[in-house]
Amino acid sequence: MNLIDNLINEGWLKTPKIIDAFQKIKRKDFLPEDIKNLVELNEALPIGYGQTISQPLTVAFMMEQLQPKPNQKILDIGSGSGWTSALLAHIVSGGELNSKLKMKNEKLTGRVIAIDIVPELVEFGKRNVAKYNFIEKGIAEFICADGSKGYQRPSPAKQGEARDEPKAQQAEAPFDRILVSATAEKCFPAWKEQLKIGGRIVVPIGSSIWLFVKKSEKDFQETEYPGFAFVPLIEK
Repeated sequence: MNLIDNLINEGWLKTPKIIDAFQKIKRKDFLPEDIKNLVELNEALPIGYGQTISQPLTVAFMMEQLQPKPNQKILDIGSGSGWTSALLAHIVSGGELNSKLKMKNEKLTGRVIAIDIVPELVEFGKRNVAKYNFIEKGIAEFICADGSKGYQRPSPAKQGEARDEPKAQQAEAPFDRILVSATAEKCFPAWKEQLKIGGRIVVPIGSSIWLFVKKSEKDFQETEYPGFAFVPLIEK
C-alpha cells in the first residue's frame, strides 16, 4: 500500500477534491534529485537553505482544515518546494472537474499566490509547479517577499516608466484561504486583514496547527490542534 492510500485509510485524507490533488500532484516532482528515492517516507525532507518539504501527513491535515475549493484565491506563505502551491492550484483550477466545467463554458478563475523569502526556493518552487503548467496558465504565481506581511501590492509605476511585474503582483486581496507552512509567532494582522469574511487561515504557531475562521471584520473562531513541528517562518 502506498503512502497516499495509507493517509486515506488512516483518516488523514478525507475530502475527494483534496485526495484527487494528492493523487495527481506527485510529491516526487518537488524533491531535490538526490532524495527523490525517499518520496514514500511519511517524513519532512530537506530542500536546502534550512527549509523542508513538509511531512505528507501534516500537509494532508492542514489541507483538510483549509478546505480549498475551485475558483478560490489562495495565498500560500512559505511555499518552499512548491508542493502545497501545486496541490492548491490543482484544486482551485477545478482539478478533475476542469473538463466538465469547460464543457459547460464555465470560466475557472481560481488562483494561488505563493510567497517565499528565499530567492533560490522561489525559483525552485516555480520550476516544480511549472511542470504542471500552472504557471503558464496563470493559475499559480510566485513572489519573493516577507510572508509575515501577507500580500503586498507593488508601488504603481511613475508616468513614463516601464512596468514589468509578475501577474501575481497585479492581484489583490482579500483571499478566500491563507495557508502558512512554517511556524509563526502568531497569526499576523496582515493575514487577518487580507482574508475574506468566511475565509480560513491555517498556520502553525509553536507546536500546534491553528485554524482561524473569519466570522466578521474583527471576529475569528480559533481552533488549536497540538502536536506538530515545522521550520520557523523567516521574516525580514
